[in-house]
Order: sequence, then C-alpha cells, then structure tokens
Amino acid sequence: MAVFSTNLIIYAHTDFEQTFLLEDNQSNSAKDLTGFTATARMKRQFGGGQLYAFTVEFPNRPLGKVRITMTSTTTGNIPPDKYFYELNLTDSSGQVERVIEGIAIVKQPVTWPSPAPLNPWNSMIP
Repeated sequence: MAVFSTNLIIYAHTDFEQTFLLEDNQSNSAKDLTGFTATARMKRQFGGGQLYAFTVEFPNRPLGKVRITMTSTTTGNIPPDKYFYELNLTDSSGQVERVIEGIAIVKQPVTWPSPAPLNPWNSMIP
C-alpha cells in the first residue's frame, strides 16, 4: 500500500475526529482491515519531542475504514503549533506499514479563554 499524505487541523480544547477510507493499491478496492491493529501519533519534531497519541478505531474493517480521534481534554493539553503525524497498520504477522502521514496544525480557538497579556505599564519595582 502506498503512503497517502494529508494534512489535519486540530482545534485545542475541542474533540477531534477524522475517518479515512484505505484502498488496496493492487486492486484499487477497499483494503480489508480484518486482523490489523493500528497506531497514530504526532510530534513536533522528527528527531525527538513529546509524542501525542490518537485513539484509533475501525468503524468498518471490510470496507477499509479507520478513524483517529482525540478528546477535548487531550487536545487542550497540546500547545498550538505544527506537528508531524502518521498512521501505522500492523498485520497479524507483526509487519508494520505506514499508510497515512502529514502535518497536523493545532490551533487555539479564538473564543477559548487565554491568559491576560502582560501589561508593560505595571511597575516592575516593588
């Protein structure tokens, strides 16, 4: 299966959900995901940094549907920035295959309360 690249936008403090329909590149039909497990993670840098995990579900394995989600609690703990993510499938023999990758942009919603800005006019001397 070829690696598909797509970008995501995740709003902090909100639930996130994205469903993918995977195809078998040999037959151009839905990839049967029966017997597969999956992991999806993102991080800010390739070389290191904190990993943030998505929850992965299979709404319809025979039709190749896989869904990644994050709760509002999880997205609320991710600093707004650009991240790299990937979705990996593992077959019953343990073979791991990256099937989807891309950039996930985490944004702070405008209406979400944020800390008050620093006031430069406040005296710094006690």
